[in-house]
Order: sequence, then structure tokens, then C-alpha cells
Amino acid sequence: MANKLDSGDAFPRVTLQLAGGGTTTLPDDLETPYGVVLFYRGHW
Repeated sequence: MANKLDSGDAFPRVTLQLAGGGTTTLPDDLETPYGVVLFYRGHW
């Protein structure tokens, strides 16, 4: 089990596969220092 992030902790680097194809690496691919990431489980 991963440790929770505390206030001020850096977001760990993670590469995700996008639903439309391709990948994105967080937080490297964000254009601003702040962002919101939404994980959508999809159709059951």
C-alpha cells in the first residue's frame, strides 16, 4: 500500500495510458504547477 501524500509533498511521477490512445506522464506533462486529475472507471 502506497503512503498518502501530505500537504507540500511532490506528486510522484506516473505514466498513464489515455483512453484515446497515447500516454501522459504526471506531473511532467502538466502546463501549470496546479492541476486536477480525474480517474473515470468507465462503463460497467
